[in-house]
Amino acid sequence: MTTDAAHDNVYTKARGGERGIMIVRRLWTVVLALRLRASPGAAVHAPWRCTSLRAAVLALSLCQPLQAAVVVSSKLSSESAMIGHMIRLLLDAHGIATVDRMTLGATPVVRKALLSGEIDLYVEYTGNAGFFFNLPDDPAWKDLQRGYELGKRLDYQANRIVWLTPARASNAWALAVRSDIARSQKLATMSDFGRWVREGGHVVLACSAEFANAGTLRSLQRTYGFKLTSDQLIVLAGGETAATIAAAAASTNGTNTAMVYGTDGGIVAANLVTLEDDRHDQPIYAPVPIMREAALSANPQVRDIVKPLMESFDADTLRRLNARVQIDGEAAQAVAADYLKSHGWLR
Repeated sequence: MTTDAAHDNVYTKARGGERGIMIVRRLWTVVLALRLRASPGAAVHAPWRCTSLRAAVLALSLCQPLQAAVVVSSKLSSESAMIGHMIRLLLDAHGIATVDRMTLGATPVVRKALLSGEIDLYVEYTGNAGFFFNLPDDPAWKDLQRGYELGKRLDYQANRIVWLTPARASNAWALAVRSDIARSQKLATMSDFGRWVREGGHVVLACSAEFANAGTLRSLQRTYGFKLTSDQLIVLAGGETAATIAAAAASTNGTNTAMVYGTDGGIVAANLVTLEDDRHDQPIYAPVPIMREAALSANPQVRDIVKPLMESFDADTLRRLNARVQIDGEAAQAVAADYLKSHGWLR
């Protein structure tokens, strides 16, 4: 079954209620118009009703297909949901009907839903295309523009999925240090961090077992010419970035450096400084809305509606927005609406 055929099948089942209401309304419009043609005061007999109903159904069969609402979804992360809500609210504001399917599931779930036509649009991350297309070691993923262009081409050729404008930010793994340490040691980049370690700096890094053992730390050490001993590592069970950030903020067991994701909201609240990956060791994971070609063809203005929103994001902006959801406990939809209003995109 093609993607479009799958979408039509899902549309019939999942959106049948909405479509049915619209069809009934249009059907009654045709029936009323036919009744007005009858002679004033004439009795309405069963054969007339039957004939006019047949005429109404025939008229509807000649109409253009009804345009479906755009189903906007997201992954489980607060960032994915927040940007998804922004896109959905913008489409609504421009008169494009939408269906809210936020926080549908993890990446495999949302990806499958898009390819099957169950949803029409969600926010992906550029570097994930390396895994989608079994090209994780392609150096293109370490450059935002090259990775975007490669993922855009591969996804369109294979699935007729269109990549819209990406954000100029990356949610890849990174290191963040306490701001007091960053100031005193003049740390802004990973090259600076490597120099600090080589000079005998007192570094204590909190990270996950995956980060420490699966190759990420080794790759950073190789690229930036430093080596951390086991005494300089605190490997946390589970290793969520909220825990590593909290350890650095509180100087737990001397921790002054944390494994983070580049746009973590906790970085702002903990007053940490994210170190720039200036030699491009890690893949770039830039947020990018991706959309089914069939849905975009029905609503071509979506491309231009989304563009200024995504261009407004950089890493600092996303960290501040994420902090409102992850730290302050605000609802993702409320933060989304407030951001749009602050830019004059929503009343």
